[in-house]
Amino acid sequence: MKKIALASILILILVTSLVKNSTKKIEDKIFIINENIISLKAELGDEMLEYNYLSSPEKLIHHQLQYFENDLIKVDIIKIKQISEKNDLIIINDFIKNNE
Repeated sequence: MKKIALASILILILVTSLVKNSTKKIEDKIFIINENIISLKAELGDEMLEYNYLSSPEKLIHHQLQYFENDLIKVDIIKIKQISEKNDLIIINDFIKNNE
């Protein structure tokens, strides 16, 4: 009877330590994932603020007047070209395909 009680106590101790180790590993993984999520949320917030602040036309016109004054000029988008290199050849294409 004592052997059975002693064996069952040892088995319970072994099972408890296995469960504790596995939950510790899971908790570590959850912590790392949560830390990554926190940093990504902060980065997303910064990017959204920058996008919302800079994307409004009023803000862009304000920045142009404030920082660039007459340095910026309007360019027809059809005149913009795309430069690429293929097999040591430089290829110049229209950035926007002309529908004419």
